[in-house]
Amino acid sequence: MSNFSLTAWSTSDVAVDFLAAPPEQLSNLDLVLRCQQGGRPERGAFAELLRRFQSHVDKLLYHLAADWSDRADLAQEVWIRVYRNIHKLKEPAKFKGWLGRITTNLFYDELRKRKRVRKMISLDAPRTLSDGEVDWDVPSDEPSPVDDMMTREFYAQLQVAIADLPEAFRTTIVLREIQGLAYEEIAEITGVSLGTVKSRIARARQRLQGELTPYLDGQA
Repeated sequence: MSNFSLTAWSTSDVAVDFLAAPPEQLSNLDLVLRCQQGGRPERGAFAELLRRFQSHVDKLLYHLAADWSDRADLAQEVWIRVYRNIHKLKEPAKFKGWLGRITTNLFYDELRKRKRVRKMISLDAPRTLSDGEVDWDVPSDEPSPVDDMMTREFYAQLQVAIADLPEAFRTTIVLREIQGLAYEEIAEITGVSLGTVKSRIARARQRLQGELTPYLDGQA
């Protein structure tokens, strides 16, 4: 096997030795390359990678599962999967998109495990707080319990509807609507043409609208 330079393919004017430089001085690409060296990612390099991209994972999970109390556990599982599989990433420059796919796939795996029909909360029943029972109709400037429940129910229905989309449509609509990626970026990540991306997004939106319109009409 021929020898090769360990100098990173840095985008900066000055090349950086990504095996010797402190992790915080590396570009995102060089940092991913550093984490791919050896059997397991280097502790310091992986910690820096997590620090830079944790907010991306948290934001995506928030949009997907705003009312889930265990989002932190899901985020932890995302990084466990990244740690175990980063050496399999063939295009390090596309780490952020790969990270997004791991996050969304984990969310949908978890969503399928959960019951789709949750036990309804009676609005006539009192809420039990630490200092006693308080009726639902306490005056407040905040959204009413009915409004809050309708919002939560809508997003629950939306999550289920997204989860029921064919995988190609589901991935495309999440990359567009949740991660906010451009059509060109989605085409590059998914490996399909720009026209196919636009078609999938349009059909996914149409299908979601068809799934949710009866629900919204029933709540009107």
